[in-house]
Amino acid sequence: MLNIRSLSKIYSGNGLSVPVLRNLTLSIGARELCAITGPSGSGKTTLMNLIGLLDRPSAGEIEIAGRATSSLSADDAANMRNSVIGFVFQSFHLLPRLTAVDNVALPLIYCGVSLSARRARARQVLREVGLESRLMHKPDMLSGGQRQRVAIARALITQPSLLLADEPTGNLDTQSANEILSLFLALNATLGTTTIIITHDPTVAARCPRRIVMRDGNIFDDNRGELRRYVS
Repeated sequence: MLNIRSLSKIYSGNGLSVPVLRNLTLSIGARELCAITGPSGSGKTTLMNLIGLLDRPSAGEIEIAGRATSSLSADDAANMRNSVIGFVFQSFHLLPRLTAVDNVALPLIYCGVSLSARRARARQVLREVGLESRLMHKPDMLSGGQRQRVAIARALITQPSLLLADEPTGNLDTQSANEILSLFLALNATLGTTTIIITHDPTVAARCPRRIVMRDGNIFDDNRGELRRYVS
């Protein structure tokens, strides 16, 4: 599903060059659920931005669903983000004036889907994430965990092949965080969407079937057993 080869990212400015990713190579198969974790500054968010086609690497190649992305035009990259990749963020990014249904339905506007059809699909996906009783609620009427469920439903409505979640439990209390992580695991099992969760929290990573630990811009550990200890 995802193949990354010799990936590097260098940020330049004020006469300085700062390497963030260093010749990183990684493969993630279809239907996998992975955590990418590591201390602050390890490069995990930069890696997510590159995988999500929100930024371009300095060197190397990212292949998503069999398609190389290094030569994509800006329009092609945007189309791929809309059709192949779903995003979930720590801050939810819901529109406050819209109901849960209309927040979830938003991505289908760009696919040319009619209002009635996209609302019907949004209701279906909201039921899948356990919010059938909150369809017409606006964000300020929802708890943090419920808002994140709406955000997950919105990410899934286009049926992406790859789901990227950046610190999805970071704004939640412990119980809500556990419920959201359980939801990711359940959705991965039922839908088979390849899922990558970026997290700084080893306890979140520990519940994921595969744990990838980053340090200093590269892969420090990649396993399905116990996490090796690392120094933050």
